[in-house]
Amino acid sequence: MKKIILTLLTLLLAFGLAGCSSSSDASKDKEITLGATAGPYTDMVNKAIKPSLEKKGYKVKVIEFSDYIQPNMALSKGDLDANLFQHKIYMENFAKEKNLKLSELIIVPTAPMGLYSDKFKSVDEIKEGSTLAIPNDPVNLARTLIMLEDAKLITIKEGVNQLTASEKDVQDNPKNLVFKPLEAAQLPRAVQSADVAAVPGNFALAAKMDLLDAIQLENMPDTYRNRVVVNTKDTDSTFAKDIKEVVESKEFEEVIDKEFKGFGKPEWMKK
Repeated sequence: MKKIILTLLTLLLAFGLAGCSSSSDASKDKEITLGATAGPYTDMVNKAIKPSLEKKGYKVKVIEFSDYIQPNMALSKGDLDANLFQHKIYMENFAKEKNLKLSELIIVPTAPMGLYSDKFKSVDEIKEGSTLAIPNDPVNLARTLIMLEDAKLITIKEGVNQLTASEKDVQDNPKNLVFKPLEAAQLPRAVQSADVAAVPGNFALAAKMDLLDAIQLENMPDTYRNRVVVNTKDTDSTFAKDIKEVVESKEFEEVIDKEFKGFGKPEWMKK
C-alpha cells in the first residue's frame, strides 16, 4: 500500500512540475521586445502599439536606437522580436548586403518629407535661382526629386534608380533652382540658410518642426513608408499576428489621428 501511495505522489509531483514548466513557457511566450529609432517611431511603439499588446497579455519591452544599423542586426540576432524604423527599399537593400532574412509585417503611418521655407509661404512664390537644400543620400534624394516634380518645380528623367538618384536625373529645371546637397540631419538647420529645404519627416520632427508648416508635403508612396519588420521565420508566429492585429485596430488609428498629425497613412488604412 505504501508503495502505491508513494507511486501516486511521485506521479502527482511530476504532473505538477510539468504544469509549472508549461505555465512558465506560456509566460515566456507572452514577452515581446520591440525596437525603434529615437523620436516619432519609438513614440509610436510606446503610445499606439505597446498598450494594446499589453491588453493582450504581453509583457512589452521597447528598445530605442540612435542609428539605422543596429535595429536590424539586433533583430537578426534575436535580441528583438520586431522593429519599426525603415522603409521597403532600405530593408531589402540592407538584408541583401548583410545576408539577412527580413520581412515586413505591416506598413504604418509615416512622417512625410516636406519643403520648408522661411522666405516663401507657398511653392508658387519660389523665385528663379532660389537655393534648394536637398538630401545627399540617393534614396532620400529620389524622394525629393519626385516631390519637386509633383510640385511642378522640375521634371525628372524616366526610370530614376531609387538607389543611385542624383541631380543629374533632373531633366527640366524651369526656375533654375540651385541645388545644395547636405547630410539629411543638417537639413532642418538649412531652412534658415537656404531659400527652401527638403527635409525628411523624421529629421523635421527631431528638430521640433511642425509637419503642417511645410509649403509642400510629399505624396508618399507606400514604398517609402516605414513598416514593422520581423525575421522571415517569424512572419506566421502568434506574436507577429498580434502585432498586425493591433496596428489594424481602431484604437491604433485613433492614437495616430491624435498624436501624429501630418503623418501620411498607408493605402490599407484608406480603404
